[in-house]
Amino acid sequence: MPLALPRRAFAGLALLPLFGCAAPPAQAQRGALLALPDFADLAERVLPAVVSISVTSEARGEIPPELRGTPFERYFRDRLRSRGQQVMGAGSGFVIDPSGLLVTNNHVIGNASRVQVTFQNGQEYAASLVGMDELTDLALLRIEARSPLPALGWGSSAALRVGNWVLAAGNPFGLGGSITSGIVSARGREIGAGPFDDFIQTDAPINPGNSGGPLFNTAGEVIGINTAIYSPSGASAGIGFAVPSDLARGVIDQLRSSGRVERGWLGVSVQDADSAEPGGLRRGAAAAGGVLVAGVERGSPASRAGLRQGDQVLAINGGAVDTSRALVRGIAAVAPGQTVRLTILRNGRPMELPVQVGRRPAQPQG
Repeated sequence: MPLALPRRAFAGLALLPLFGCAAPPAQAQRGALLALPDFADLAERVLPAVVSISVTSEARGEIPPELRGTPFERYFRDRLRSRGQQVMGAGSGFVIDPSGLLVTNNHVIGNASRVQVTFQNGQEYAASLVGMDELTDLALLRIEARSPLPALGWGSSAALRVGNWVLAAGNPFGLGGSITSGIVSARGREIGAGPFDDFIQTDAPINPGNSGGPLFNTAGEVIGINTAIYSPSGASAGIGFAVPSDLARGVIDQLRSSGRVERGWLGVSVQDADSAEPGGLRRGAAAAGGVLVAGVERGSPASRAGLRQGDQVLAINGGAVDTSRALVRGIAAVAPGQTVRLTILRNGRPMELPVQVGRRPAQPQG
């Protein structure tokens, strides 16, 4: 099920005239209706590669926290079937390789002791875990397919524009084989999920059980993985979030090759230049942009390279850095052991600083 964000985080279509306004000409109405998209061919093409995922995990004696206090708590409490110390849960996923590799959310798998995958044609497979990444909430599964499977291709989330049509597919409320449509409402959303927040926001209905399912563009390419919703009730309120494909693809490639994700690390605490306290900010620093180094961890890659508190990082390998999150994500994308060139501003003077990136430990800032 999608992660439901707390309040603090933030059938048919009829064209009707505005109240008190004359109806548009019949010809204009017909033209508007004819312009509406039809997704039937797209749905028929992509749904065979979308799966329902059921998991068996250790019971903890309580409903998932994101559903407590919502109208769906009793619904899910009744539907979860206890078997001694086991409970059942459900989510979605999709095939990315005909040999049997599937993508889903990490929170769908959780501490599962058994994972079952069901296709649209009713075929069922036991799945094994290839690897998972908590920081981006992604997981990769493998099944032993009896024949080549229908698979989906990645699209570029960077090409998305606000207002583009998108479709979400998956297993809402355990119903399986469902597809909904909407638009891209926003890009680059930060919802407090972690240091790599960069979500696509959509109004395509996403509900509990949709987690791990694909978000498509109109070419049938996966441009996101449905992960979270904002909803006071626990069901779709028209605000859903998907991990962008450009982020997910690199994570999945690492899980596929090694079963884990290794990220680069500098060992600094940072803050946006324009958000720093005026008393601690040099004159002109905010205007220069970039990211201020608030602290350098002793013995870290940054310390060994000579980066200092008060330095202002402007670019990584020539690519401009304008926010602390951009710096963290940019360094994380570098393989540990590689050297990057930081463009920094020190005491008002620009300089280049080579840094050999380290391996990101469990919970660092940058």
